[in-house]
Amino acid sequence: MTTTTTTSVLLIGSIPLSSAKEVFLTTSAALPGRLQDLPDSETGFEATTSPGRRTASGGRPGERSTWTEIRLWEAVKPSQYDTAALQSYEIFLRLGDKNAIPSQTRFQVCLPSPMACVQWHVKPEFHATLEPLYEQRILEALGVSLAKIPASDLAIQWDLCFEIMALEYERGRISDPLFKPHFLSSSSFFSAKHGILDRINRLCEKIPADVLLGFHFCYGDLGRRHFVEPEDTAVMVDLANSISKRISRPVSWVHMPVPRDKDDVGYFEPLRGLDIGDQAQLYLGLVHAGDEEGTKRRIRTAQAVVSRGFGVATECGLGRMPWDEVESVLRILREVTVPCQKYQ
Repeated sequence: MTTTTTTSVLLIGSIPLSSAKEVFLTTSAALPGRLQDLPDSETGFEATTSPGRRTASGGRPGERSTWTEIRLWEAVKPSQYDTAALQSYEIFLRLGDKNAIPSQTRFQVCLPSPMACVQWHVKPEFHATLEPLYEQRILEALGVSLAKIPASDLAIQWDLCFEIMALEYERGRISDPLFKPHFLSSSSFFSAKHGILDRINRLCEKIPADVLLGFHFCYGDLGRRHFVEPEDTAVMVDLANSISKRISRPVSWVHMPVPRDKDDVGYFEPLRGLDIGDQAQLYLGLVHAGDEEGTKRRIRTAQAVVSRGFGVATECGLGRMPWDEVESVLRILREVTVPCQKYQ
């Protein structure tokens, strides 16, 4: 029988349901006492997934936009992340008043990095010009959410995909120029990591310490495949440690994907060096649909290496999964965890 070291489940973001209300009710019922935060799942208006959600490109989830011409003033319209977040938060409050959501559960706002949005949707020659403008729009939306949602109710998650891919590009593990950041050859930074950390610091510097702050490290989910398979957790551990040291406030959680075939000790070994603070939560995305035994095997392997407790999750959001697989994932998440009093 699997021994669990966690009572916590992280939902990365997207869930294929029709409304925020349906997401809140379905996930709360499926995972009682296991959720520190609830994302609204990027339904309806939000259903264009990161990277590139709500950018001016008009691209759909899983598609790269083809731009023959770009007008910067069109590309930097307000992102509307705040509009969607506040609409969902109103539903979150109403359900909380009816005790349909536990009072300790926070509202989770998931945001893609400006770097990811621009690099995915915009021709390379415009990256350096457009990225700071779009960053300003994202920070404007974040500021509205921070001003209108009480800190005690709020959790912010930054979704970092192109940041991970930039690090793998620099290591020579991926050659597609799509993943080469425009600043890599700039004299302003010594490495990809320097540029990434500078950007992450700007994204986090106005987030109060009493708002939870998490990071989803992503290897991509295009056509249900990674852009490149992670060799192990080393790149993610190094980035997590570096973020924790660079930003001026605590990290609340980091999430790292675990591919279905990664059940060996070597994959988890770098986690021995994870140094993000004792209060920060590690979530391992090792739950895969239709694979309860494999999930338990990956948990046992991780437990043999990771001295700190960890929560569990899927590798990425559930938005592209057929519903029968989502049901399988929710069942496995419940099976391999136990409820925690503080989340009830």
